[in-house]
Amino acid sequence: MTRLYHIGFGVEDLAPGTTVAFLSGDPDRSETIATDYLADGRELARHRGLDAFAGTLPSGNPVVCATSGMGAPSMSIVVNELVQVGIRTIIRIGTSGSIQDHVRAGSVVIGQGALTNQGAALDIAPTEFPSVADPFLTVALADAAVRLGIDHHVGVMASTDTFYEGQERTESSANPHLVRRLRGMIDEYHDLGVLSFEMEAGTLFKMGAVYGFSAGAVVGIVAQRGLSEAPDTTIIGTAVDNAIRVAVAAADTWSRRS
Repeated sequence: MTRLYHIGFGVEDLAPGTTVAFLSGDPDRSETIATDYLADGRELARHRGLDAFAGTLPSGNPVVCATSGMGAPSMSIVVNELVQVGIRTIIRIGTSGSIQDHVRAGSVVIGQGALTNQGAALDIAPTEFPSVADPFLTVALADAAVRLGIDHHVGVMASTDTFYEGQERTESSANPHLVRRLRGMIDEYHDLGVLSFEMEAGTLFKMGAVYGFSAGAVVGIVAQRGLSEAPDTTIIGTAVDNAIRVAVAAADTWSRRS
């Protein structure tokens, strides 16, 4: 049996026909998805903090709930190995801070593309290579949000390598001094119509295009940067629940296509 070095499981550990994966930065979220939102939740591996679980969608199709860790470099390793074990659709389920005032805490953002400020993405494709989600998977995610009655927004995310400097945080950071190119970034992104900050989608979308898998992302809004740098701890549970429910419903529809 061949188990991949970082994810700790191999194709032999998966139910036949497993081609869909949910990807979360937080291992607790990955486990919660498998045990609370899917049927037949079971552990696949607990390895290097990249815990992975398996479950079954309402359609009866199997799915992996994998952990990416925080940021694009770690995520790129996990995604590469997921593709090696046969995964052909990856939906990132995460959290995000809104840049637009109308994108409220508790709602979800579904990424159709990403403004990508990530070094890892440059190892996948050049800067000018578009970072876009699978359009049909994006529509499936938006349709799921509509069916569920969840407040949602579809558009461009900003993907960064750092949580503090890269997202222009100074008041809540140990480093109040930003390099020149980061100053005024939030105002610039706001004027460009970018919806929110996060740390993985840009690289994930490029990997999907280059590797040949369907990539999508749905994130719960846990901070409104027009109001505060800090996440709103009173709304995190609701935002994450909304993102998970949208992803599961979309994956269920997606997996029934054939």
